[in-house]
This record gives sequence, structure tokens and C-alpha cells, in this order.
Amino acid sequence: MPETSRRRLLFGTAAVSAGALLTACTSNDPKTEDTARSTGPAADNKPGKPVTIGFAGPQADHGWLNAINENAKSRAAEYSEVTLEATEGSNDTAAQIGQVKTLINKKVDVLVVLPADGKALTQVGLEAMRAGIPVVNLDRIFASPQAYRCWVGGDNYGMGLNAGTYIGEQLKDKADAKVVELAGIDNLELTKQRSQGFADALKNYPNIKLVARQAADFTVESGQAKMAQLLQAQKKIDALWNHDDDQGVGALRAIQQAGRDEFLMVGGAGAKSAMDAIKADNSVLKATVLYPPTMAASAIDLARALAQGKGVGGLAELEIPTSLTLYSAVVTKENIEQYLPTGFS
Repeated sequence: MPETSRRRLLFGTAAVSAGALLTACTSNDPKTEDTARSTGPAADNKPGKPVTIGFAGPQADHGWLNAINENAKSRAAEYSEVTLEATEGSNDTAAQIGQVKTLINKKVDVLVVLPADGKALTQVGLEAMRAGIPVVNLDRIFASPQAYRCWVGGDNYGMGLNAGTYIGEQLKDKADAKVVELAGIDNLELTKQRSQGFADALKNYPNIKLVARQAADFTVESGQAKMAQLLQAQKKIDALWNHDDDQGVGALRAIQQAGRDEFLMVGGAGAKSAMDAIKADNSVLKATVLYPPTMAASAIDLARALAQGKGVGGLAELEIPTSLTLYSAVVTKENIEQYLPTGFS
């Protein structure tokens, strides 16, 4: 496997074991510095000191969000010395702030937080850090870097860039190619970033024009309704990029109902339903661009490393990095077997 592909697999899917990902280095605590040292990854397979990780995640009202919670819980269960204190998922900002404050009062060793609203939860992140509890900020970023020790998340701009590049390469020899975009929720920064990446990629292909765009709501129902509108307005297209595989289920229904199959479709996030369709190769859906929920498993790995004074295997630095942006791989029929195990329901 080429070295670049190895790095993408390591950081893009978090599919490797934590023993290979994290290796013992030095502790921030002088009292444990000598005992925290290790000669290599093998030592990390052994249980370290007991660690309690507080996890405040989202309400599982979407396939990707549910996968975030499940990845965090399953990864924590792999470590005999890790206790996971998980809150009831919430998309209510005030409720989540209260949940994080409760974890702070319980004096957990480290916090992993995917905030409903990064800006609104910044103060409680600062509160945790000032109380000596390191915070791993998952995906939606806090407004201040002082509110977290490490950020790990997806690359929304990269999603759009890679989707646009894939479509561009498929259509580069087609004159006057027409592309449509089914976006997520327009008032979200992540949607703006995905659209910007897509637009920037298409600039490299002057023969391709984005002729229409609709914003859906990350739901099956909205995806179906908005896709129907796009198809009604555009009598012939060459490609569709859909930002989210959940709303893509509805989009595919609208496409089938309209009897349209003259174009290729690229999805987003990496749902198992999308991967199954790509593998079957019996619809317009030919690829999906990952936004891996396995980032939650990586966040647990990093939280454990912080609490036990460890670093990242393969890096020379003694501490974990301050940020880790996951790669948005394009999954097609050619590489589906590699990524199928990461698909979420």
C-alpha cells in the first residue's frame, strides 16, 4: 500500500487499533513522568492507569450522529481500564451545557464533547480546562482554542473538494456538462464549507457548469422533496452531488420515481446504505465522500492518551497534536471493500 494511502487509512477511518495509533511518551504530570515512558506501541496494548472519560455527544436523531455515539461507546469498551461516563445525547444547547457541568463536578479525568453549538458551549469548555480537565473537542469546534486541548473532526471543505474533483474527472471529456447540488442546511457553517470546496473543485473543469442547487435538511423526506424539485427544473443533467447520505435515501427515491438515470450521483458521509448501493452498482449512485463517524473512536483514543500521558504512534513529538483533521476519501466500487466496514446505519 502506498505511504499516502496508509496515512489516509490511519487518520481517515480510524480503523487501526489504538495500540498501533497511540504509543506511550511522557506525561504532563511530573509525578508520573518516569512511569509514563514506553519503548513503543506494544506497551500501549497493556492497560494503563484507570481513566474516567466524560462523553457529551449529540442526540441520535440522524444516522451519522447515532454512529458517533456508538463509535465512542464501543471504543471505550475495548479498554479494561477506561470508564465512560456518557450523558444522554442532546441537541439542546442549555441542556448540554448542564450535562457537561455535571461531568466537571464529577471530576472526570478527561472530557470528549461534540457540542450542539460550538460557540455556545465554549464557556463550559473553558471551565473544564481551567478545572484541570483536558477537553477533546469533537467535530463542531469551540470558538476559542483555550476551550480544548485537542480538536478532532472531519474536513467539510475537503468533502466538497473531493466530490467535485471526482465528478470533474468523470466528466472532463464531456462538453457543456451540467451538475446539480443537493446541499444540507444552508445556515450551518459546514454546509457553506462543503459547497465552497465543491465550487472550487469545479473551477478546474471549465466544461462543467453548476446549473442548480437546493438545500435540504439532512432528512429523507426533505431529500426526496428537494430532489424532485431539482429534477423537475432540470430536464437533463450529468452529475449530482448530495451532501448527506441520509437525505440521499430520499433523493434516490425521487430519482427512481422520475425514471431518471442519465447522470451519476455522489453522496456524502459514508452511510452503509450508500455503500451497499455503490457495491451493487444498480443505481445512479456511484460514489460517496466520507465524513467518518469513526472520529468519535479516535477521540476516545486521544482522551485516554491524554489522561495516561501518551503520545501518537509514528510521530516524534511527546504529546498528542492540538488538532487532527480526518481525510474525506472518495469511496467507489473499486475500493468499496476497504471502506465497507466503516459504513453506518
